[in-house]
Amino acid sequence: MARRLILDTNTLIAYERRRFDIAALDDDDLAIAAVTVAEFRTGIELADTPERAADRARVLAAVTATISVLDYTEATAAEHGRLLAHVRRAGTPRGAHDLIVAAHAVEDSRAVLSLDARARFGDLPGVLALTP
Repeated sequence: MARRLILDTNTLIAYERRRFDIAALDDDDLAIAAVTVAEFRTGIELADTPERAADRARVLAAVTATISVLDYTEATAAEHGRLLAHVRRAGTPRGAHDLIVAAHAVEDSRAVLSLDARARFGDLPGVLALTP
Protein backbone atom coordinates (compact mmCIF):
# COMPACT_ATOMS: atom_id res chain seq x y z
CA MET A 1 0.00 0.00 0.00
CA ALA A 2 1.32 3.42 -0.97
CA ARG A 3 2.35 5.73 1.84
CA ARG A 4 1.32 9.38 1.75
CA LEU A 5 4.54 11.31 2.32
CA ILE A 6 5.68 14.91 2.38
CA LEU A 7 9.40 15.32 1.76
CA ASP A 8 11.43 17.73 3.85
CA THR A 9 13.95 19.92 2.01
CA ASN A 10 16.92 17.92 3.28
CA THR A 11 15.57 14.86 1.48
CA LEU A 12 15.64 16.76 -1.82
CA ILE A 13 19.13 18.05 -1.09
CA ALA A 14 20.30 14.48 -0.43
CA TYR A 15 18.71 13.43 -3.73
CA GLU A 16 20.46 16.27 -5.57
CA ARG A 17 23.77 15.18 -4.05
CA ARG A 18 23.08 11.53 -4.98
CA ARG A 19 22.96 10.46 -1.33
CA PHE A 20 19.31 9.42 -1.50
CA ASP A 21 17.55 7.44 -4.22
CA ILE A 22 14.10 8.95 -4.58
CA ALA A 23 13.21 6.02 -6.87
CA ALA A 24 12.84 3.98 -3.66
CA LEU A 25 9.66 6.00 -3.12
CA ASP A 26 8.11 5.21 -6.52
CA ASP A 27 5.19 3.35 -4.93
CA ASP A 28 4.39 6.22 -2.55
CA ASP A 29 2.16 9.27 -2.94
CA LEU A 30 4.68 12.11 -2.63
CA ALA A 31 4.30 15.83 -2.05
CA ILE A 32 6.42 18.78 -1.03
CA ALA A 33 5.41 22.07 0.53
CA ALA A 34 5.68 25.28 -1.48
CA VAL A 35 8.11 26.50 1.20
CA THR A 36 10.33 23.53 0.33
CA VAL A 37 10.51 24.84 -3.23
CA ALA A 38 11.57 28.22 -1.82
CA GLU A 39 14.26 26.64 0.35
CA PHE A 40 15.62 24.62 -2.56
CA ARG A 41 15.53 27.68 -4.83
CA THR A 42 17.63 29.50 -2.24
CA GLY A 43 20.28 26.83 -2.83
CA ILE A 44 20.07 27.51 -6.55
CA GLU A 45 20.51 31.25 -5.99
CA LEU A 46 23.46 30.72 -3.63
CA ALA A 47 25.26 28.08 -5.73
CA ASP A 48 28.98 28.65 -6.00
CA THR A 49 29.08 28.15 -9.78
CA PRO A 50 26.64 28.64 -12.65
CA GLU A 51 26.96 24.93 -13.45
CA ARG A 52 25.93 23.92 -9.94
CA ALA A 53 23.01 26.35 -10.08
CA ALA A 54 21.91 24.81 -13.39
CA ASP A 55 22.21 21.28 -11.98
CA ARG A 56 20.11 22.22 -8.97
CA ALA A 57 17.54 23.94 -11.18
CA ARG A 58 17.24 20.75 -13.27
CA VAL A 59 16.70 18.69 -10.12
CA LEU A 60 14.01 21.06 -8.90
CA ALA A 61 12.28 21.05 -12.29
CA ALA A 62 12.26 17.24 -12.33
CA VAL A 63 10.92 17.09 -8.79
CA THR A 64 8.14 19.61 -9.32
CA ALA A 65 7.16 17.92 -12.59
CA THR A 66 6.52 14.62 -10.81
CA ILE A 67 5.67 15.49 -7.19
CA SER A 68 2.69 17.51 -5.98
CA VAL A 69 3.51 20.94 -4.53
CA LEU A 70 1.18 21.83 -1.67
CA ASP A 71 0.12 25.47 -1.46
CA TYR A 72 -0.09 27.32 1.85
CA THR A 73 -3.83 27.73 2.35
CA GLU A 74 -6.07 28.98 5.12
CA ALA A 75 -6.33 25.38 6.38
CA THR A 76 -2.52 25.11 6.37
CA ALA A 77 -2.35 28.38 8.30
CA ALA A 78 -4.72 27.00 10.94
CA GLU A 79 -2.54 23.90 11.45
CA HIS A 80 0.60 26.03 11.38
CA GLY A 81 -0.83 28.31 14.08
CA ARG A 82 -1.80 25.32 16.22
CA LEU A 83 1.70 23.83 15.97
CA LEU A 84 3.37 27.19 16.57
CA ALA A 85 1.29 27.68 19.72
CA HIS A 86 2.21 24.15 20.87
CA VAL A 87 5.97 24.68 20.55
CA ARG A 88 5.78 28.10 22.22
CA ARG A 89 3.80 26.69 25.16
CA ALA A 90 6.26 23.81 25.43
CA GLY A 91 9.27 26.12 25.20
CA THR A 92 10.71 24.06 22.33
CA PRO A 93 11.30 26.46 19.44
CA ARG A 94 11.34 25.06 15.92
CA GLY A 95 12.24 26.39 12.54
CA ALA A 96 9.36 28.26 10.94
CA HIS A 97 9.69 26.31 7.71
CA ASP A 98 9.73 22.97 9.55
CA LEU A 99 6.44 23.92 11.20
CA ILE A 100 4.95 24.73 7.81
CA VAL A 101 5.98 21.32 6.47
CA ALA A 102 4.49 19.71 9.58
CA ALA A 103 1.27 21.71 9.15
CA HIS A 104 0.95 20.43 5.59
CA ALA A 105 1.54 16.89 6.83
CA VAL A 106 -1.30 17.15 9.34
CA GLU A 107 -3.64 18.94 6.96
CA ASP A 108 -3.08 16.48 4.10
CA SER A 109 -2.73 13.28 6.20
CA ARG A 110 0.89 12.66 5.26
CA ALA A 111 3.97 11.45 7.10
CA VAL A 112 7.03 13.71 7.00
CA LEU A 113 10.09 12.06 5.45
CA SER A 114 13.15 13.86 6.80
CA LEU A 115 16.85 13.20 7.24
CA ASP A 116 17.09 15.92 9.91
CA ALA A 117 16.73 14.36 13.37
CA ARG A 118 17.07 17.84 14.92
CA ALA A 119 13.74 18.87 13.37
CA ARG A 120 11.98 16.38 15.69
CA PHE A 121 8.85 16.25 13.53
CA GLY A 122 7.57 13.21 15.41
CA ASP A 123 7.42 15.23 18.66
CA LEU A 124 4.73 17.47 17.21
CA PRO A 125 1.09 16.58 17.94
CA GLY A 126 -0.57 14.83 15.03
CA VAL A 127 2.64 14.53 12.99
CA LEU A 128 4.05 11.19 11.92
CA ALA A 129 7.76 11.34 11.02
CA LEU A 130 9.75 8.79 9.05
CA THR A 131 13.39 8.48 8.11
CA PRO A 132 14.43 6.85 4.83
